[in-house]
Amino acid sequence: MTDFNKVREYYRVFDENNRLISDNSGKLEYEMTFKNLKKYLPQTGNILDLGGATGVYTFPLARLGYKMYLADLSPDLINQAKDKIAKENISNVISCNVVNAVDLSIYNDEQFDAVLLFGPLYHLLEENERQACISEVNRVLKHGGKVFASFIPYLSGSIAIVNRFYKHPEQVDINNLQETFNTGRFNNLDSGGFQEGYYPTSDEVESLFANNNFEKIKIFSIRSFAYDKEDNLYNIGNKEMFDTIIDLIEKSSEYKEIIETCGHAMYIGMKK
Repeated sequence: MTDFNKVREYYRVFDENNRLISDNSGKLEYEMTFKNLKKYLPQTGNILDLGGATGVYTFPLARLGYKMYLADLSPDLINQAKDKIAKENISNVISCNVVNAVDLSIYNDEQFDAVLLFGPLYHLLEENERQACISEVNRVLKHGGKVFASFIPYLSGSIAIVNRFYKHPEQVDINNLQETFNTGRFNNLDSGGFQEGYYPTSDEVESLFANNNFEKIKIFSIRSFAYDKEDNLYNIGNKEMFDTIIDLIEKSSEYKEIIETCGHAMYIGMKK
């Protein structure tokens, strides 16, 4: 079972508020994610940002006129979001609540036009927890509503644990490394760093949503082949070359080989 206290503690000390602006990898992830949101979101509507942390996507979407509902497991992150709303006088944020993604009972059936799920699938270790989460997402979505769900693919996640051993050997030993490669589940041996993770294949993610009455719109790698090369990308001085590479990143992002090996990926689906 997922240890939700470990998840809360991790985000109590991790700087989630600045994750997408502190370096070029976060910058590219944000830009490519927002491009897809603009393309596939309805023009107006109610959006649940589930696992939305401090509102990195909630607030820009609120400024575009969407009615936003921010939810996260971490009380610390929700409090940061509330402070920002008060300080910057942000409108269109209807609520900020501490919520576990496996239980959305505070929301009504068919309340939302879209749900952003940028985080919970990183952490839910058990299949029944993932099923409960996506079943609840389906329940609160209107018919034809869309879900945007990020995940860490199996190969990317597993290889990252090897890299973690190089940098933080106190967190990884032979046993939990083999467990990650065998099952997709990671349990950190130390109190520092990312504590628990689950790394599904893209096929598993597709099945998870299909089994909960979703039709796939697309599944893709957010940063595609620019993964781990973001500094080089943003150092390109030639705008035409930069734009060409961005176009190629997008065109190749749905290749299965890219999805499985290039960091965070995303599923976009519609409730049937």
